[in-house]
Amino acid sequence: MVSKKFKITALGCRTNQYEAQAFTDQLLALGYEAAAEGEPADLCIVNTCTVTASADSSSRHEIRKLASDNPHAPIYVTGCYAERDPKAVKDLPNVAGVIPNQDKEALIKALFPDAESLPEFNIERFEAHTRAFVKVQDGCNSFCTYCIIPYVRGRSRSREASDIIQEVERLVSNGFKEIVLTGINIGDFDGGAVKSNLAELTRLVDAVEGVERVRISSIDPDEVDDDLLDAVVNGKKTCQSMHIVLQSGSNVVLKRMNRKYTRQMFLETCERLRTASPDFTFTTDVIVGFPGETEEDHKETLKILEEVRFAKVHMFPYSDRPRTRASLYPNKVDNGAKARRKQEV
Repeated sequence: MVSKKFKITALGCRTNQYEAQAFTDQLLALGYEAAAEGEPADLCIVNTCTVTASADSSSRHEIRKLASDNPHAPIYVTGCYAERDPKAVKDLPNVAGVIPNQDKEALIKALFPDAESLPEFNIERFEAHTRAFVKVQDGCNSFCTYCIIPYVRGRSRSREASDIIQEVERLVSNGFKEIVLTGINIGDFDGGAVKSNLAELTRLVDAVEGVERVRISSIDPDEVDDDLLDAVVNGKKTCQSMHIVLQSGSNVVLKRMNRKYTRQMFLETCERLRTASPDFTFTTDVIVGFPGETEEDHKETLKILEEVRFAKVHMFPYSDRPRTRASLYPNKVDNGAKARRKQEV
């Protein structure tokens, strides 16, 4: 009997990629096979993103492309864009269902209610990668004024450390030696029912036999406390590199963004890490053109980039997101100024 084929697409963050792999593992367990490039699929799943207007557009484009390439396949859409605007998603071609984020982990079970021994929503491999992203936390309580994610992902909640370690051990047994701990706001990790913190989890993963490298994904500077610093710097396998989110070098802009740190706090965090480990490297995110951002504010961002010497900077022109406070702010920066500032960064 010919196996049925599936295609899964994940847009946006590493958490979405982790979830797409969990869908993949469940479908493989049901006897489905991943469709090869150019091969039509019998089932498609899209895990969407809505962090920017561009992400919305990319999500719509991917759904339309899947519908064109796989005209007979139902498309099930989940993720943050599907959560934010389910009607727009439902109106796209071949969309058979729009699944809220809160029901995402039960999607495959809902499609195959008679399936026996369906694996839990976790992963044993990470297709087409040499490293594996491990989701440890979901949701966010921060409500930065520009960000829609707390509205579409919900409040912060954590997996239990024991479940995470078991998943890491399975990944290692399948040949994955580099583990990236990821989440929507990973600094919020608290261990779920059995209380813990990110520093303790990092040490536990570092101690797993067979793991060669451990990385912590995006984190805010105010969440890098002395305990986490110790876990990272003194871990035998933990990489001396971290993605610490800046967003702006201006205290005025940071306050309007509702970020929980100042320019000086950011610099002090980087200095503490480099003092403990002189070769420590950083990557970061920057938003240019936030409402009300002046040329002087922008220069403050350029100065801090020069001072820290980031290995890589991810740049995002500000984009209004529905329901966010910043979308109501006056003094919007025009697109020409945004483009210039992005180039200068």
